[in-house]
Amino acid sequence: MPYRAEILDLDAAFGRHAPTVLEIGFGMGEATAHIATLRPADNFLCCEVHEPGVGKLLKRCGEQGIGNIRIVAHDAVDVLDHMLAPATLAGVHVFFPDPWHKTRHNKRRLIQPPLVRKLAERLAPGGYLHCATDWQPYAEQMLDVLSHEPLLRNTADAASGGYAPKPAYRPLTKFENRGLKLGHGVWDLVFGRV
Repeated sequence: MPYRAEILDLDAAFGRHAPTVLEIGFGMGEATAHIATLRPADNFLCCEVHEPGVGKLLKRCGEQGIGNIRIVAHDAVDVLDHMLAPATLAGVHVFFPDPWHKTRHNKRRLIQPPLVRKLAERLAPGGYLHCATDWQPYAEQMLDVLSHEPLLRNTADAASGGYAPKPAYRPLTKFENRGLKLGHGVWDLVFGRV
């Protein structure tokens, strides 16, 4: 679906009324297709600027008959600012965003207070924000940023260090599998909208 600087009628876009989850940066779309298949009662609005990934997910949707995904091949911040009304999303997924390893590049990381505020405002009460990363310093930054957003509450208990168990709907990616075999960690953060 094309980007337009106007509020999107989600029911019209999907041809039904259902909870909508925004996914930011789906890469090649393998996990997105898996989740959408597992959760047919939910709609998935997916933002990605990487054209080969958009093409790959479109191909998967066609081959697998997945009808609950819509793709906006545009920057997610513009989509949040102009296409999504406040309190309309049931969830947001941000899986394995670029960790920008070098300290001088940390400011480029996606999960920063201004974006988290926008995401929280677009979530309906009871909605959730689920982030995952395999880079511990980024996991720590995410936990700090999300914990300081007053519209969000951590669903994990203090005994877990603030990190959530991997929800059953999120599959292991091939990169995640490889990292786990090498002894690398993966951190899931699930925060609910108050």
